[in-house]
Amino acid sequence: MLVVQDLTVAYQSSVPAVQDVSLEVQDKAVVALLGANGAGKTTIIRAISGLLSLHRAGMLNGSIFFDGERIDRLNTTQIVRRGIAQVLEGRRLFSDLTIEENLRAGALSSRDSGATKRAYEWVMELFPVLRERRRSHAGYLSGGEQQMLAIGRALMATPKLLLMDEPSLGLAPSMVQQIRAIIANINANGTAVLLVEQNAQMALSIAHSGYVLDTGKVVLAQPAAKLLQDESVRKFYLGLHEGGQRGKVEALRERQPGRKWTL
Repeated sequence: MLVVQDLTVAYQSSVPAVQDVSLEVQDKAVVALLGANGAGKTTIIRAISGLLSLHRAGMLNGSIFFDGERIDRLNTTQIVRRGIAQVLEGRRLFSDLTIEENLRAGALSSRDSGATKRAYEWVMELFPVLRERRRSHAGYLSGGEQQMLAIGRALMATPKLLLMDEPSLGLAPSMVQQIRAIIANINANGTAVLLVEQNAQMALSIAHSGYVLDTGKVVLAQPAAKLLQDESVRKFYLGLHEGGQRGKVEALRERQPGRKWTL
């Protein structure tokens, strides 16, 4: 469904934040994009959704294809209409608008009123708390409720592919598990998901495959189950280790020198 080829992105024409990144998301799959802060995860998401220019960034090289069509030269509205929607990091809701108004905003690019109505009913079914509080202002919701609304707003665009940037950020463990179940439900209904997460344990528990980034480059790409079982990944990316972190990428490469990290 989604093919990113040799993507290189720089901010304000400086040193590239992402270098020669290639990745794929298959139809109806969940793919996890993992890495520490500054690894380039959000930059990749912005490139796919057409938001680089808003952050004074641009593609220096590479291409992005969705359903066989090149989309890196399209604007954000055109990309959304092709079937890609994004749940932004930090939620970015319209706090002075009601839940219902935020959801309507998510459907502004839609040209199919019937699809919009079905999407609204699905969101209300998926998030009963939003139905109960649909006339409440978004700014008065709890962190978990705001995340539900951010996801619901993206779903109003009836996407084939949902880009999710740190959906568990700042949430209590119990709410993280709810968000995990919601993502799994969305995927079970046929929507592919590219999931950017620092909570690698949660992301890989629902993903089909995953990519590990370090300093703007893909250093490992494997089925999710293998990543969860990989001792170096567990130590250096899942945080399941004692002591300081030493040479994440070097440790991976030293263990299996010369290996090409691909799925």
